[in-house]
Amino acid sequence: MPLARGEFAVIYDAEDIPAPRQLHSVAAHFIHRPEISCIQAELATENAEESWLSALFAAEYSGLFGILLPALSRWRFPMPLGGTSNHFRVSALRQIGGWDAFNVTEDADIGVRLSRLRLRATTLLVPTSEEAPVSLRSWFGQRTRWMKGWMQTFLVHNRHPIRLLHDLGWRNFLAFQIHAGGIILTPPLHTLFTVALVARFASGADVFSSNNRLWVFLQILIFFAGNLSAIGLSVAGVQRLGNRRLYKFQFLIPVYWALMGFAAIRASWDLLARVHFWQKTVHGLTRHRRKRITGPTKRRERAPGSDVNWQKNFGRRSGIKSSPQA
Repeated sequence: MPLARGEFAVIYDAEDIPAPRQLHSVAAHFIHRPEISCIQAELATENAEESWLSALFAAEYSGLFGILLPALSRWRFPMPLGGTSNHFRVSALRQIGGWDAFNVTEDADIGVRLSRLRLRATTLLVPTSEEAPVSLRSWFGQRTRWMKGWMQTFLVHNRHPIRLLHDLGWRNFLAFQIHAGGIILTPPLHTLFTVALVARFASGADVFSSNNRLWVFLQILIFFAGNLSAIGLSVAGVQRLGNRRLYKFQFLIPVYWALMGFAAIRASWDLLARVHFWQKTVHGLTRHRRKRITGPTKRRERAPGSDVNWQKNFGRRSGIKSSPQA
């Protein structure tokens, strides 16, 4: 940041492949919407079919960046960023103090700080391609870091709850507590709940006796309601991707959530034992050949959402005429 001289800044991970003309569209968006301080581009995985893990990861990403974050933006709730392909006005970055170098999920923290200063963040569905983790070890390390960072963010901003309430207002204060608290608590509670439910049925006792019937019924109802809501968001994400071959993997969501629960439990330990340790994610493990798009290509080779339609539609909305040199 001390070396930044431009009006805008963008963060890309080294392995990212932004869609053609993404920067042009973002810059035009900033120009025509001066109230916007941050734009999060959509993150999309390009090796979704490589394994069941990458399929679930791809659906999760599509639901998060294509459905949930745009909804948070429309409702003007605190919007966590994606850590990469997020674009800022440099003046806004300096106003909030830049990144917290000690938070291992600094993107979530910076989204909350933007909201605390009443600075608008929004999304733009112009994709940036990423590689989904293909090994369980890599995924588990990454998810543990993410969960630990969310815990850090939740604790740091709740150190002074009255001040947080004053900054955010009641509406956004409650939204932050529910969203951030839900991300932290839901996976481990889901895992413990599932284990308890399975143990109850495996015990051999009459679980549907008159004394237990209502309690067991409520447990089963909560289990299915929770998993169906998670599956629903993932299926909506798969529908956005337009890849029907990914549907069959979404029924593994309970397993995926159980893994997230174990990652959250590990993150709790890391938060106490090595709070600033950064669990690095190893990239380049995919067997798929990455498509680096450098110029006009045939339609079938374009990443989802990167075709000329969004360019034309954006041009009509913004009044900007596209040119190959822009």
